[in-house]
Amino acid sequence: MTYNEQSDFDSPWKDILDNYFTEFMAFFFPQAYDDIDWSKGYESLDTELQQIVQDSELGKRIVDKLVKVWLNSGEESWILIHIEIQSQRETSFAKRMYIYNYRIFDRYDRFVISFAILGDEHPSWKPNRFGYEMWGFKVGIEFPIIKLLDYSNRWDELEKSQNPFAIVVMAHLKAQETSNSGEDRRKWKFYLARLLYERGYKREDIIQLLKFIDWIMKLPENLDIKFWQEVQQLEEEKLCHISVVWKESQLKMVWKRDYNKVFSKVCNMK
Repeated sequence: MTYNEQSDFDSPWKDILDNYFTEFMAFFFPQAYDDIDWSKGYESLDTELQQIVQDSELGKRIVDKLVKVWLNSGEESWILIHIEIQSQRETSFAKRMYIYNYRIFDRYDRFVISFAILGDEHPSWKPNRFGYEMWGFKVGIEFPIIKLLDYSNRWDELEKSQNPFAIVVMAHLKAQETSNSGEDRRKWKFYLARLLYERGYKREDIIQLLKFIDWIMKLPENLDIKFWQEVQQLEEEKLCHISVVWKESQLKMVWKRDYNKVFSKVCNMK
């Protein structure tokens, strides 16, 4: 059995995208990030997106997000950013991007900019366009894509980045790389957990990112216990208890799924 079979890539990506949208844009799409007026905030339209595409029979939707933003140009008009995160190769993916884009445009009559994050394990699969033409007629779409697998050759850059999505990408890549080795996965999982503390992230950031790492890099029970023992020791070294509860009677760590109620002690982090 591979440990990838236990890993759910989709829900944790959805959660982390909801919590760190601005950091997501800065990390993956810096040009768009620089053009957006973040002082005006942004508006999530995920509920509206589901209503727009709910009748679609285009296969499993992985993670999709629709966000309204304003530009630095000062224009009163706003644009819609449509984001898809795809963790598996899908033959109709580009077609679905096209359909979603024009449905959103039809609904709001606004520019719709579509981005895609590809988290699959096929290096050559990079669908970024869909269209057709006949008898002088032409229609189509071309959209920017980010292939997470390409970051495998940029590991040093990821380790130096303070953007939380550097951790996210590293966890995603190592979850795939260690699909057949639980022990290797445990070692990399703890390495990434240690990075969270060494980088001096705020308490809530550590919680959210550790939640992502824990979710995407699932371990069998015996290795999971060992991992949380290491995390406990790490927290004791740093004199803070953020994420775990030590259960003396069973000599193992219990990771509470309600992360906001897990603390018995809180370290003073800024």
